[in-house]
Amino acid sequence: MTTDIQIVALPEKETALQVYSATNGLDPFLAKIREELDGFTPDVTTRKGREAIASIAYKVARSKTALDNVGKELVAELKEVPKKIDAERKRMRDLLDNWQAEVRQPLTEWEAAEEARKAKHQSGIDQINLRLECRDLDAEELKSNIAWLEGMAIGAEWEEYETEADRSKEKALVALRDALVAREKYEAEQAELERLRAEAAAREQKEREERIAREAAEAERLAAERRAQEERDATARREAEAKAAAERRELELKLAAERAEREALEAKQRAEQAERDAQARAESAAAAERQRQADEQARIEAEALAREKDRAHKSAVMKAAKEAIMTAGVTEEQAKAIVKLIASGSVPRVSISY
Repeated sequence: MTTDIQIVALPEKETALQVYSATNGLDPFLAKIREELDGFTPDVTTRKGREAIASIAYKVARSKTALDNVGKELVAELKEVPKKIDAERKRMRDLLDNWQAEVRQPLTEWEAAEEARKAKHQSGIDQINLRLECRDLDAEELKSNIAWLEGMAIGAEWEEYETEADRSKEKALVALRDALVAREKYEAEQAELERLRAEAAAREQKEREERIAREAAEAERLAAERRAQEERDATARREAEAKAAAERRELELKLAAERAEREALEAKQRAEQAERDAQARAESAAAAERQRQADEQARIEAEALAREKDRAHKSAVMKAAKEAIMTAGVTEEQAKAIVKLIASGSVPRVSISY
């Protein structure tokens, strides 16, 4: 590790054990770090100053890591002194952690203040934008939100958020004012509709009462006419029922005769159909038997043809084998005998491939 990253030079390897095993042995190195920190003046008002704070805090952290690594190497090499080295490492780490936090504190506080400042401005803009969701309120509520926006001052106190805040305010005011015009028109129309509905309801009530009176008189007249008609209908009904009973009896007798005739015809038709079905089954069975016989004959002929083809094939193969053997100076009779021996399997490890 180079010294441009860490603040202090590391203990020499030859003296590292003495430094780390001694009580407060790292104090000279820590004092050099403290000396540089005490000579450093933090400045959070400029970007360069903030970067310098972050840089020196990083160097403290890197120095802590470097010094700690030297101690870890000693522990690995000299197992007999690990407790003293670990104690010194821990003291050094804790101290440098505190110094790191101490030297970075101004930057940390500035960053927190910066976040709070930005959050405050953003919250204000969010409150303005929230008014865009109020366009469905009634006229009084819209006026209240418009007044709230109109009373909000947008100036230099908004810092870099001033333009965005002013634009958001103007956008919200335009939207709410448009919504107010539309709402006032709507509420006026609703008031007029309510007045017209009330007048219509009064007229309907009067007409309903007059209609009820007329309907009551008409109902009484119709009831009287209905009673007289019911009496006439009852007389006519009795006469019609008597006539219908006679006609029904005559029709029942006629239907019974027709049903008997129809049942006899259906019985005859069923018998004829049964005879036709039996004849069809017999013809089907005969046709199936003829087909079976034809299939059997075709199978026998096919097998015979296959056997004939097989015999011809084998004969051709054996002839070719015979002729090949004869090329060795063997007579035709001898060649035939040899081929027959091979074909019958009498020659060990020799066969004919068909």
